[in-house]
Amino acid sequence: MSSTACDDQWNEERADAIGQNGGEGLHYDAINPSHYRQGGVECIDALDAATIGKAGIEAVCTANIIKYLWRYESKNGVEDVRKARWYLDRLLRELEQ
Repeated sequence: MSSTACDDQWNEERADAIGQNGGEGLHYDAINPSHYRQGGVECIDALDAATIGKAGIEAVCTANIIKYLWRYESKNGVEDVRKARWYLDRLLRELEQ
């Protein structure tokens, strides 16, 4: 399946899940909470772009750093910044080996 076809399928499934295709669906925030959308950009799309060419722990740490910094103002404040720092420290240890 091509990337575009996969994206179309994902968007249709997400629309079904949130009730945009006539079904009952889930509450929108259960699928796509507002703290993962900023400036018209979905966090998952930014993570996808940021982790191209990365694998394993490097990809995981990079994605989590971005995720926690992305949402900290709208969700858990300083706790999320600390989590981002934890992943940054872990990434640094991996890269320094």
